[in-house]
Amino acid sequence: MIEPVRPTPEPSIEIISGRRVLFVMAASAEYGPHLRQRIRPLMTGIGPIEAALAAGIALGGLHRAGTLPDLVVSLGSAGSRTLEQGAIYQVASVSWRDIDASPLGFTKGVTPFLDHPIDTPLATPIADVPAVRLSTGADIVTGEDYGRIDADMVDMETFAVLRACQRFDIPLVGLRGISDGAADLHRYDDWTSLLHVLDERLAQTIDRLAPSLENLPLR
Repeated sequence: MIEPVRPTPEPSIEIISGRRVLFVMAASAEYGPHLRQRIRPLMTGIGPIEAALAAGIALGGLHRAGTLPDLVVSLGSAGSRTLEQGAIYQVASVSWRDIDASPLGFTKGVTPFLDHPIDTPLATPIADVPAVRLSTGADIVTGEDYGRIDADMVDMETFAVLRACQRFDIPLVGLRGISDGAADLHRYDDWTSLLHVLDERLAQTIDRLAPSLENLPLR
């Protein structure tokens, strides 16, 4: 189903249904044995700055080598107060909750002088995997903080990876498993306790990605 391209420069590109796919993840804690059997992702580090740097540098190198992917898939964990804990969701749209230049008359959530909406739609190609709205930011969200965010789930990287993809005109698919949010976060284990479940379920979702890419136009 998924055949690694060999030889290949770092980062690794996977071939799925004849399409070149770059998987992107933030944290090694999310990259468990089930995903390790299927993909070799670009690991960016946690947060929007690290994700933008790593994704931009990687795609720049692939561009210079003439080996850009046809698709980037950002995957990992997310928080939500309303979605099912341990479930997998596609990203229907992503916003950036950190940006607020409204004192200068710009719309909150929109970067000044850039033409992007508050919510940027993403492709949701996998049948029967629910698609919901995602908010990216640099903070860990817990408890009542969810009340200030206009989205179904939160993460710290997807919008940053999107911006790197947009520089090279590459479509992005977002896959997130809900690791926390039903209860307040107090310690590291509150985040990691479901990661082994998400590892297996994200891997199963990747297996379902193959038939959905057969009609994806090549770059």
